[in-house]
Amino acid sequence: MIADFMFSGEFSRRMQEACSTVGVAPGAFKLLAKMEPGVGVPMRDFADRFGFDASYVTSLADVLEEKGWVERRAHPTDRRVKMLVITEAGESAKRRAYELLYEPPPSFGTLAAEEQRELRDLLRKIVDADADIGSPRPVAAR
Repeated sequence: MIADFMFSGEFSRRMQEACSTVGVAPGAFKLLAKMEPGVGVPMRDFADRFGFDASYVTSLADVLEEKGWVERRAHPTDRRVKMLVITEAGESAKRRAYELLYEPPPSFGTLAAEEQRELRDLLRKIVDADADIGSPRPVAAR
């Protein structure tokens, strides 16, 4: 049932619309969504986290860099490691996409207000218990 909710219906359409609005594919948005201002993330961490091939992460980083949404930087202690750091323009694009994603789907209107609050609280509990939902390992950007 959860897979149906996540990968079809309103949520899936909303994700496609959000990505289309900012002009990137869902894979590129996944990287952007897991970045925080001033925090570098080694590109390898994205590959490991999402199960992406390293060359695919490179292609996604290329798209985001061309848009001016991320910068590649050397790791502070290992210059062989390339990190991605989100820019102000990237943060702005991420906010625009999240504005669409945060709007509850119309189907949530079938729940009473109390049921919606209960669902929110239960989902928050699940998210808090799942270490993989958090951001990739951050590295302080220079």
